[in-house]
Formats: sequence, C-alpha cells, structure tokens
Amino acid sequence: MMRIAMSAAAASLFRALLARAGVSRDRILLTEFRSVEWQSLTFVGERHLIALRLVGPNSNEILNRLTIGLEDAELAIPGQIVADIAVVGPPRREEDGAIAVDLEALTIAE
Repeated sequence: MMRIAMSAAAASLFRALLARAGVSRDRILLTEFRSVEWQSLTFVGERHLIALRLVGPNSNEILNRLTIGLEDAELAIPGQIVADIAVVGPPRREEDGAIAVDLEALTIAE
C-alpha cells in the first residue's frame, strides 16, 4: 500500500473527517492530499486539498454524514484550529459506483 506523506495537521484533519463519517476506514479512500504552508500577519497554518472516494453500499449516506453541515462543524485537531473547510464542486459518481468528493480546508496553529 502506498502512503501519502502528510504533516501532523493534515493527518489529524484526515482522522477527524473519518470520525465524522462514522464508518470503517476501508469505506473512505484517500486519493490525494496536498498541503501548503499558509500565513497571515498574525496566524500560521496550512491550506489542504483533500480528494476522497467513498466506496461500497450506502456511499450516499456516508457522503451526507461527511459533508452536510461540514462548514459549521467543530473538528477536534490537537494544536490546530480548523478555520475553514468546505466541499469543492459537486460530488461525482464514478463508473464503479463510488462517489468522489473534494474538500478544501485551512488549519491554523493554536
């Protein structure tokens, strides 16, 4: 299995998203995770692009648990604040029945 290199903030964000979905790890496949450093005059953090595939039966339910109200969700990430998170574009149904969804997030160091 190939592992995607992630910062501590990115790995914690991914774990928080898995917990929000409430399903076993093999139902949400990480296809891409890119993070870049971000800063303003007073804050330091990272911007993240997350591409996921939701597989298996009831993938629509998983999508709903993961994305409905995501912008207002309080995601617990040690040492970080999720300042912004959103779905980018509409989810896409793939040929094998999986659902592909892209997210963007901004985490800021506490």
